[in-house]
Amino acid sequence: MFVTGLLLGANSSPHLGAPWQLLSYQGGTLFGSTLESARDCGFDQLVVTLGSASEQIHDRIDLDGVRVVESPHSDTDSSSIVPALDAVDRRADGIVVLLGDQPGITSAAVWSLVAEAATPIGVTRYDDGESYPCWFGRELFGELRDLRSDADLWNPIHNGAHPVTKVDAIGNIPPRATTWAAYHGMLSGATIAAEELPLDTHPLPIRTHPRRRRHASS
Repeated sequence: MFVTGLLLGANSSPHLGAPWQLLSYQGGTLFGSTLESARDCGFDQLVVTLGSASEQIHDRIDLDGVRVVESPHSDTDSSSIVPALDAVDRRADGIVVLLGDQPGITSAAVWSLVAEAATPIGVTRYDDGESYPCWFGRELFGELRDLRSDADLWNPIHNGAHPVTKVDAIGNIPPRATTWAAYHGMLSGATIAAEELPLDTHPLPIRTHPRRRRHASS
């Protein structure tokens, strides 16, 4: 089976006041950490979508060896998944969709999903709900091309038009940096119910070392 990983990193974060992709995380950037987790999954192909922060991301994060799809209109809530489908290898049996601000997803969760999804759609079920990674077989690609936004990806999961396999994963849904409070919780390793923190509480990282270079696989 040929599996393509699709890492979504095109959406903007006006509520944060800075590109969420470049928030400091574990000695690097949030998106860089999630990208490394995606690389560790060992996909046959890895596609990444980027939006308005693309130039800054290219400057700070090593993107070698991945297929980058530019989606500059994602800031208007248009789907970055639609153009990304054109970059998916024709040999792919399906795609595993991941979010760029969710570095806690493990390769074990990804490959359990791929192995156990016996339907065109697969979704990961954690102790506290359903979340990414999600699996979409090639037979769904035509329908995915009609998505109006990336958030609409959950419509075919929930509308009952297709059978869905729900694959259990250990623990709770891996946290996302959707607000300053959520980001602060990710840094501290705890879920914190607090008011959102001001931008200057978490300055963007300054890259002091060259990016590690990776060679694209043939």
